[in-house]
Amino acid sequence: MLLLLCAACHTPTREAQRATSQQELSAIDSLMWRQPDSALAVLMKYLSDEGRDAARYASTDETFDNHFAQLLASELLYKNDYEQTNRLELQRAVGYFDSLLVMADIRHASTKTTAFLDARAHYINGVGYYERDSVVEACKEYLKALEIMEGHFEEKEMVGKKAKFVALTYTHLTDLFSDLYLHEQALCFGKLSLKYHQKYDATLWHLAWVIDEIGLQYDMMSFYDSACFYYKKGIEILTDTGNLVYRDLAAHQTFLSYEIEKEPNIAVNRLHQLLVLSDSKKEYLSRCLTIGEIFFHEVQFDSAFVYLNEVYNYSESIDSKKQAAEWLVEICKAQERSAEIMEYADFLVPFANVNENSSFLKSQLTELCNTYEQGRQKSMLQHKQKETLRKSVFITMGIVLVGLVGFIIYLFINMRQRETERHAHRMQQAALSGRLKKSNEALRDTSKQLEKAITEKTAFEQKASVKDYSSFRDSLICRQILEMVENQYIKSKMDCSIYKEFALSKEQLQSLRDSADEYMGQFTTRIRNRFPKLTDEDMNYCCLYMLGLNDAEVSALMQRAYPTVCERNRKIRRIIGEKNNLSFALRNL
Repeated sequence: MLLLLCAACHTPTREAQRATSQQELSAIDSLMWRQPDSALAVLMKYLSDEGRDAARYASTDETFDNHFAQLLASELLYKNDYEQTNRLELQRAVGYFDSLLVMADIRHASTKTTAFLDARAHYINGVGYYERDSVVEACKEYLKALEIMEGHFEEKEMVGKKAKFVALTYTHLTDLFSDLYLHEQALCFGKLSLKYHQKYDATLWHLAWVIDEIGLQYDMMSFYDSACFYYKKGIEILTDTGNLVYRDLAAHQTFLSYEIEKEPNIAVNRLHQLLVLSDSKKEYLSRCLTIGEIFFHEVQFDSAFVYLNEVYNYSESIDSKKQAAEWLVEICKAQERSAEIMEYADFLVPFANVNENSSFLKSQLTELCNTYEQGRQKSMLQHKQKETLRKSVFITMGIVLVGLVGFIIYLFINMRQRETERHAHRMQQAALSGRLKKSNEALRDTSKQLEKAITEKTAFEQKASVKDYSSFRDSLICRQILEMVENQYIKSKMDCSIYKEFALSKEQLQSLRDSADEYMGQFTTRIRNRFPKLTDEDMNYCCLYMLGLNDAEVSALMQRAYPTVCERNRKIRRIIGEKNNLSFALRNL
C-alpha cells in the first residue's frame, strides 16, 4: 500500500514540475520579444536553478524543455550581442525540432508551434554560421527557416511575432547578398523584408534601414531614379535626425546627388557636416571613405590621400581598408610616391585570388537563391490554384443551393395557384392577344431605332479612334531600337564611342519621329506647338525617352557623352515643367 501511495503521489508531482518548466520557458520566450536583456537574465537563473540537476536533464521527459532552453539561449545571446557559445547544443536542438515537425506532418497533427520553433532554430543556427564566415551554410539555414514558415502558415497568419521573425530573416539575407555585391538578390530579399516589417509595429529606424539598403542596391546598379526615391522615402519616415540610420541615408543621398549633378563642393560640405556628427570611429571612417572617393574622382589627389590614408590606417573593416588601399596605390602612381606605394600594394597581395573564390561563392549563393525563388513561386501558384478551386466549389454549391430552394418554392407556389392561374389565363387570353400584338409592333420599332443608334455610335467611335502608345512601341523602328538595347548592360561612365554599333542614323531618327506622329496623333507637332523652345534634336530625345530608355542607353544610341545626355534630359524636363521622370511625363502628354 505504501509503494502504491508513493507511486500515486510521484506521478502528478513530475507532471506538475514539467508543466511549470514549460510555463517558465514560454514566459521567457514571450519576454524575449520585448526585453531581450531581461529575458537573458531570467533564462540564466532558470538554467542555474539547483532543482534542475544533471540527472533530471538527462531524462527523456525533459527533452523538449532542454532543446527549447538551448534555442532560447542562442537567440538571447545574439539579441544581446554575445557570441553563440552553445553551438553543439543548438545543432542538436535543430535536429530534434526537425524530427518533431516531420512526425507531426506524418500524423497530420497540429504543427503551428513546432514549425515556428523549428524555423527559429534554423534561423539562429544560420546566424552562428554567419558569425563564423560560413556564408553558404548560413544562407541555406535562412532559406530553410523561410521554407518552413511559408509551408506551414497562411499569409494572413504572418502577423505579430511571425511577421517580425520572417522580416528579420529576409533582412539577414539582404545583408548577406549585399556584402557580396549580388544586387538583384539583395533587392529581392530587401523588398520582401520591407513588406513584412510593415505588418507589425516595427521601429521607424529599422524600416528606414531596410529602405536605405534597397536604395543603396539601386545606387550601385546606377538606377539613380529608384535610388533617389528610396533615400527620400527613408528620410521622410525617420524623423529622428540624430539617429545613425538617418545620417547614413543623408550621406548616401548626398553622394548620389554628386554622381548625378557632379558638384563636388556641395557634396563635400554636406559630408563634412555629417562627419562632425559621427558618434563612433566606424561612422567617422565611413564618412572619410566617401569624401576621399569624391576627391579621388575629382583628381584632387592631395585631399583624397588624407582621407583615404585615415581609413587605411584605422578602419577595422577589411572591405573599406582594401578599397582605400586600391585608390591610394593609384594616387601614389600618379604622384610618383614610389616609397609609399609598396605598403599599400603589399596589403592588396593576399586579395589577388579572392575574386576567383568570391566568384565560386557567388555562384553557389545565386543557385540557392534561384532554387528558393522557384520553389516559392511554385508554392504560391499551388496556393492560388487551391484558393481558386475552393472559391469555385463554394460558388457552385451556393448557386445549386439557391437554385434548389428557389425551385422548391416555385413548385410549392405553383401547386397552390395552378388552378387559379389557369382559369385567369383563359379569361384574359383573348384580351391579351390584342395587346400583345400591339406591344410586339412597338418593340420592333424600338429595336430598329436602337440598332440604328448603335450603328451610328460605332461608326463615330471608329472614326474618332487613333492608334495608341502600344501601337507606337510595336512599330518596326521602335522594335528595332528596343531589340538593339535589350539585355545589353550599357555603362554610363564609359565613352559612348565604345557603343558605335548602337548609333542611330538620321533616317532611323526621322522614321522614329514619323512613327510617333502616325500612331499618337501628330505627337511631335503637338508638343512643338505647346513648347516652342523644344528643337528638332529635342524631339529625337523625346521619342527615345518615350520608349522607356535610360540615359546610358540614349547616350549610346545618339552617340553623345553621358553628361551631355543627362543635361539634355534636365533641359527637356525644365521646358515641359517636369521634376522627376521624363518618360512618364511624355507619355502623359
